[in-house]
Amino acid sequence: MNGVDLVLRALHHGEQHLAKELTTVAERHRTDHEVHHVATDLAHWSREHAQRLADTGQDRGPHLGNPPTDHSPGLLSAMREKAAQALGHRPEPALLLLRDLRDLHLAAAQNSLYWEMLAQAAQATRDDDLLALVSACHPQTLRQMRWTNTMIKNLSPQVLSSL
Repeated sequence: MNGVDLVLRALHHGEQHLAKELTTVAERHRTDHEVHHVATDLAHWSREHAQRLADTGQDRGPHLGNPPTDHSPGLLSAMREKAAQALGHRPEPALLLLRDLRDLHLAAAQNSLYWEMLAQAAQATRDDDLLALVSACHPQTLRQMRWTNTMIKNLSPQVLSSL
């Protein structure tokens, strides 16, 4: 396994993780329609990226597996949510949203760095197929980061000054 394969594997895992987290946030904040709908759309992008990476990995050698088809937040996540409500340890919804957005931003930033590493390797090795994959997917990852950053900028002043 070479370095490009390692980055493909890490990025595949990162996109799957981001898709899962975006879906979880969309469900957790389903009463905030913008967050629910945008996070759902962005999760679709990450699932698509993971599938394209799996297809690329299959062509190149490392078997990355297929992304999970279950797009629900999962039983464990639902149990945690209910337990937090029952125990009364749940933070203010806006503060929870701010934390969720921070975590999403960091996950998208990590994926963006992997996309950049992949782009540099594709350019160095003159791998046009890999460069086409990066060119198609990386801009969407940057858009995911811009959305989380904008939401954090808009929410932070009100949420943090009202505590």
